Amino acid sequence: MLRLETRTAPARWLSFAVPVFAALLALLLAAIPLLSAGVSPLQAYRVMLSGAFGSQFAATEVVARATPLILTGLAAAVAFRARLFNIGAEGQLYAGALAAVAVGSGLIDGPAVLMIPLVCLAGALAGAALMLGPTLMKVKLGADEVVTTLLLNFVVALFVQMMIEGPMKDPMSMGWPQSEPILSSAVLPNLIERTRVHAGLIIAVGAALLAEIVMRRTVLGFRIRAVGHNPAAARFAGMSVTRTMLVVGALSGALAGLAGVGEVAGLKGYLTNDLSPGYGYAGIVVAMLAGLSPLGVIASALFVAAVFVGADSMSRALTVSSYIANLIVALSLLSVLLSSVLLRFRLRWEGKPA
Repeated sequence: MLRLETRTAPARWLSFAVPVFAALLALLLAAIPLLSAGVSPLQAYRVMLSGAFGSQFAATEVVARATPLILTGLAAAVAFRARLFNIGAEGQLYAGALAAVAVGSGLIDGPAVLMIPLVCLAGALAGAALMLGPTLMKVKLGADEVVTTLLLNFVVALFVQMMIEGPMKDPMSMGWPQSEPILSSAVLPNLIERTRVHAGLIIAVGAALLAEIVMRRTVLGFRIRAVGHNPAAARFAGMSVTRTMLVVGALSGALAGLAGVGEVAGLKGYLTNDLSPGYGYAGIVVAMLAGLSPLGVIASALFVAAVFVGADSMSRALTVSSYIANLIVALSLLSVLLSSVLLRFRLRWEGKPA
């Protein structure tokens, strides 16, 4: 008879093996609908790999897609470490983008050395402010932050729609709902010419490195982990759970807001209601694949971005729906949740008693 036995000290190699196992399991499960569509999974994945890394353009496109995923993944990872389940990164991304456009489209005019930090600060503050409300409701009223942050996504989407069709609409947009473009001095510079890789990548990787240092080497990181493990014990030890949760909420929202800044100031140059194809939600998968590790978020963001970019190529080459990428990402999340059982438990075979 098989039974689950709690691991006292999970092997360190399992922490690295679980994300790899989850990705491979997701690809294996995704082969089923590919076979039902009459497509060879090996050929499909070969085309997907070539479409993601087969050329300089493809590789740089993966990096460009990974940039906002790193930031939304960090937003989820930091919050989840404190058991603050922020599902509102999509709304915080749009809030950051809206604030960036509001500041960078003419409210203030100055050189790039002034405008770029101001635009980034505005986006980060907007994302942080949007997350503080649900965090306060959780710690003071016991409101479920999953519900409040999720519902705020729709509120922000409607507000953005109202703004880009009203006060912030570009009069030169020929009737299309989009904001006024941000000034050239507020645009994030490209890192590689004739590609979409911009300086937001430096911000994203820098944020991941800083988050790793904070989580592992600072008192704040210790408090975040303590509150996440056991809030009652943390409170008994003299830690302010409310203050820690508010700091975590602000950091999480700020990171998601920076993702929005990168999309408008690094890529489009203006705000539309289809700015994000779901980066806020995909960031949850990125964080879970990384095991909530800030540095691991970089690798998992590249994997998810490669799936999306490669699926586009596979769709064109093999006439397979590009929604296979969403399926693979969703299966990756489910596989991570299943694989996490291996970290907490081991299977033990027990013979029947005589």
